[in-house]
Formats: sequence, structure tokens, C-alpha cells
Amino acid sequence: MQLATLDNAPQLTATDINGKPVKIGGADGRRTLLCFFRDPACPFCNYRIYELTYHHAGLAKLGLDVVAVFGAGPEAVRRFVAAKARPFPVIADPDSRLYHAYGVERASLMGKLKAIVTRIPTLIKGLRIVGLAGLNTGNLMPADFLIDEQGRIAETWYGRDAGDRIPFERVELFLARGLIARTAAG
Repeated sequence: MQLATLDNAPQLTATDINGKPVKIGGADGRRTLLCFFRDPACPFCNYRIYELTYHHAGLAKLGLDVVAVFGAGPEAVRRFVAAKARPFPVIADPDSRLYHAYGVERASLMGKLKAIVTRIPTLIKGLRIVGLAGLNTGNLMPADFLIDEQGRIAETWYGRDAGDRIPFERVELFLARGLIARTAAG
């Protein structure tokens, strides 16, 4: 099951790895980038977390909330992803409740291998972050959801391989549309 654009986002509450409640998918007047990651030790995932951390201040100024979800226990997420403080909520979802609600599925080993072969520069950058543990990860594929102020899914991005993420240009376009709509209504 894959969610379509303009569907209402599933509204859920989760707890981040610091014990704080996080509302997901609600119509709270904020735009959200909801990111589902493969594995806390995944080099592609850790490099994307680095990118999100780097871009976070600018994206937040434009009205974007970022939420990162990992299909693992909190200890593994803290060990790899949250070894450094992150400026956005990071959620451990070991029972895959959030993954199922958003239609994120496991994929074949081919998706993992395709990323390793076609995204070597990103793989190397990610391995610098997580070390060799990054070579022993599961087969979940990544997914990203842009959720508007009304809680509707504005765009879905189901990764075709382990390193396939929504481009930042798409996120920026989503934010620009929101700014134009707010200015016109204003």
C-alpha cells in the first residue's frame, strides 16, 4: 500500500528517543518533511541525517518541521544517528507501526545492492560516519512524505533503492508554494 498525494496523512503520536511525544501527520498549521529511514547503521541514512541537520536552520525558517523515523530500537538509533544531537525529532519504531501506517515496505536485496553500486560517493561519505557496521543493514527502502498545514500529503517519495531520497529541490518547491499561499491569503 502506497499513500497518494492529497490523501490525509495518518495522524499518529510517537515518542522520540529523548522521551518527548511527537505528533505526526496532524493539521497543525506547519509543513512537515516526514522521513522514514532504513536502519540506524545505514551509511545512506546517516549521510541524509547529516544533510538534514546541515539544512535544518534554513528549512525551519521557511516553516518546515522535520521528523526522522528509524525501524529499530532506541539504543541502536542513539548509537549511530543520535550520537550527535539533532535539531529535529528522531523516532525509534522497532515494531514498524509508523512504517505500516505510511505504507513503507521492505524491499528485495536488489534495492540495497543497486544503491551500493550506483551511489558510491554517498556510500563512502556515509561509511565515514558509521564505519563498517553500515555494511550489515536490513532491506527496508527509504520513504519521504511532504505534509501540508492541513495534514494532507502534498508529495510522496518511495525510494527505489537504499539511497533514493526526495531531492532538496522538491522540498524547497513545497515550501515556496506554502509561502506563496500564505502571502496570497494574508
